[in-house]
Amino acid sequence: MQTSLEESRPDLVALKQKQQAAWSSGDYAVVGTTLQIVGETLCEAVDLRAGAKVLDVAAGNGNATLAAARRWGKVTSTDYVPALLERGKARAAAERLEVLFQTADAEDLPFSAGEFDVVLSTFGVMFTADHSKAAQEMIRVCRRGGKIGMSNWTPAGFIGQVFKTLGRHVPPAPGAQSPALRGSPDHLQHLFGAAGSIATTERQFTFRYRTPAHFMDVFRQWYGPMLKAFAALPEAGKTALEQDLLALIAQMNRAKDGTMVVESSYLDVVVTKA
Repeated sequence: MQTSLEESRPDLVALKQKQQAAWSSGDYAVVGTTLQIVGETLCEAVDLRAGAKVLDVAAGNGNATLAAARRWGKVTSTDYVPALLERGKARAAAERLEVLFQTADAEDLPFSAGEFDVVLSTFGVMFTADHSKAAQEMIRVCRRGGKIGMSNWTPAGFIGQVFKTLGRHVPPAPGAQSPALRGSPDHLQHLFGAAGSIATTERQFTFRYRTPAHFMDVFRQWYGPMLKAFAALPEAGKTALEQDLLALIAQMNRAKDGTMVVESSYLDVVVTKA
C-alpha cells in the first residue's frame, strides 16, 4: 500500500521538541566558547558597522553576540534554550557589553519586518527543524539592503561527518533534513536566493584537544546531540559509535604528538537583502 504524502512528511513539531531537548542537555557553552573566533570572523565578513541593529539567531552562549557588541552593534541575542542565554548574559556582563537577551524560536521570531540591519547565526539556525521557515524568518526581520550572515558546517567537513556517523548509529526522524545541508551552496541558494545576493567563503575551524579521547569526553558529556545519541544506544552500540568516531578523528587528525588537531570546514554565508 502506498504511503500518503501527509504520512510521509516529517513531524516538524515533534522534531523541534526533540532538538530542543538535545540542546538543553549537557552544556553546549563548554564547547561553544572554543568557537569564538568564528563569531569574530563572521562579523568581519558582513562588515558590521558601529551602531548597527543586530539580531543573533539561535545564539547559544553568544559568540556572534559578543563579537557584534564588541564592534558597538546594538545587539539582541536570542535562543530557545534559556540556560544558554544565561551563559551569554554572564559573558557579556564580564566584558561590560550592552546586549538584550530574549528567548525566541528561530522559526517564529517575535520581531517586526525589517527591524534589523544585520541578522547573524553561528552554527545555530542550521540546526532548526524547518530550514525554509527559519530562513524566511531571518529574511523577514532583516531590512532591505541589510545583511544576513551565517556560519554553517559543511557536509564534507569534520563536523558534517560526525553528524553523518551519529546518523548511522541513531537514525534521524524520517524526512528530517540534515543540518549540514546549510553548508551546501545549492541548498542556501534554494533557501535565500530569492531574497538577494549570496556570497559564500569556505573556512576552516581547527578543533584542538589534548587527545582524541579528550575530545570524546568533552563532547559526550557536554554536546547535546552527541550526549543524546550515546544515551539512546545499548552498551555495545555505544562502543561501536565511539570506535567509529575515533576512527574518523584518526583519519583527519594532523597532529603527530598525541594531541588532536582536526580542521573542520564551514561556510561563511553573507546574504545582502534586495
